[in-house]
Amino acid sequence: MQSVSAFFCLSGSDIVQWMQKNLNIEDQVEALHLGTLMAAHGYFFPISDHVLMLKDDGTFYRFQTPYFWPSNCWEPENTDYAVYLCKRTMQNKARLELADYEAESLARLQRAFARKWEFIFMQAEAQAKVDKKRDKIERKILDSQERAFWDVHRPVPGCVNTTEADIKKSSRMKQPHKTRKSVYGLQNDIRSHSPTHTAAPEVKEPTEDELRNQIQLWQTQLDRHRLKMSKVAESLLSFSEQYIEYDPFFTTPEPSNPWISDDVTSWELEASKEAGQQRVKRWGFCFDEVLKDPVGREQFLRFLESEFSSENLRFWLAVQELKKRPIREVPSRVQEIWDEFLASGAPSAINVDSRSYDKTTQNIKDPGRYAFQDAQEHIYKLMKSDSYSRFIRSSAYQEMLQAKKKVKPLKRLETSDQEYFKM
Repeated sequence: MQSVSAFFCLSGSDIVQWMQKNLNIEDQVEALHLGTLMAAHGYFFPISDHVLMLKDDGTFYRFQTPYFWPSNCWEPENTDYAVYLCKRTMQNKARLELADYEAESLARLQRAFARKWEFIFMQAEAQAKVDKKRDKIERKILDSQERAFWDVHRPVPGCVNTTEADIKKSSRMKQPHKTRKSVYGLQNDIRSHSPTHTAAPEVKEPTEDELRNQIQLWQTQLDRHRLKMSKVAESLLSFSEQYIEYDPFFTTPEPSNPWISDDVTSWELEASKEAGQQRVKRWGFCFDEVLKDPVGREQFLRFLESEFSSENLRFWLAVQELKKRPIREVPSRVQEIWDEFLASGAPSAINVDSRSYDKTTQNIKDPGRYAFQDAQEHIYKLMKSDSYSRFIRSSAYQEMLQAKKKVKPLKRLETSDQEYFKM
C-alpha cells in the first residue's frame, strides 16, 4: 500500500522548522544544509522543478516512497532509463513532455540499443498500459516519484550526481558553463517506433571554430600533469625512503612500538612540547610538517617574531581556526580578522597582492568560513618560499637539530620480514 505521507506536500520552510525543532539544530543555515543533502539523495523532492535542493520558502515538497530510496541500493541500468523515457513519450504530452536533455538522452540510447530497441519499446508500452489503469491522483504521484528517482540517478546537466563520486561532476556545480555538451545529434526517426511520439527538439550543429576550440581544449587537458612512469616510481621511492624511519611498521620507534605493546610513551613524546631530534628533523622535509606540528609552529612563530613578520603566521592560523567555528560565530570573527590584519590602519597588517585583497574585500560582504581563502593561500606561498627556507637555515633550527643525539640506531626490518616482502 502506498505510504500516506506521499500523498500530501510540505513547504520548504515547514521542513526547515521541523528539523530545527526535532533534531535540536539551533542554526537555520545548518538545518537548510542538512535538508538539501537529504533532497539531493532523493528522500524528498520539489514538485515544481528538477533541482533537488531544499529552499526555505513556500516551495512544495513531496516525500519519496521507500521503494525508490537510495538506501535500498538501487543501481539502475541505461536500459531502465531508456524504458522510462520511452514510456514518458506515450503518456500525457502536455504534462510529461521530455526536456531537451532527456530528448538527447533518448536519442543517444536509441542508437546505443538499436538491436534491442523493439524489446525496450514493448516494455515501455506495457508499463504505460498498467499506469493508465491507476487512479488519476495516484498516477500523478507515482509519475512525480519516478521522475524524482531519475533526477537523482540521471540529473539535470549542471547538477551533481550524488550516486557517483566524480570530482569532475562536482566541479560542474561551481562552473556550470563548463558542462560538457553532447556531441551526438538527435535522430528524427524516433517517431517511427511510436505513433504518439512528438518530434524531438532540433539541436544546433557546432560551428567549425567551436569544434576546433573544443579539440584544442581536450589536447591541453591530455598534456596537463602527464608524467613518465619512471619519474612517478622515483618520486614514490624517494618519499618512502625519507619517511621510513617514521613508519612504526617498518622502523621500531623509541622507546617502544605502541602499535604492538601497551606502552604509549612514544605517542606521549610526540604530543609533548619537547621536540626530540627526530621530530625536529622532520620539519626540514617540507613546510607542511612545520605547520601541522604544534611545537614546530611555535618555533617558527618565534623565528618570524625575530624577523618582525609574525603577523603572517598569526593570520594563517586565525583563518584555519575560523573554518572550525560554529556558523553563528563566523560573521563576527571574520570582521575581527579583517580589522586586525587587512583593514586600513590594521595593527598587524599583512602584505597581500591586489587580486587577493580585492577578492577578500568582496567576500566579507557576505562573510563565510572561506572569506579569506585567497589571502590565506597568498600568505602560505609567501611563507613557504621565503620565511620557511630561512628558518631551516637559521642557527636556531640547526641548534635544535643537534641538541639531542639518538641513543641507538634505528632497528631495520628483520631478515624474516624482508623475505616475506620479497614473496
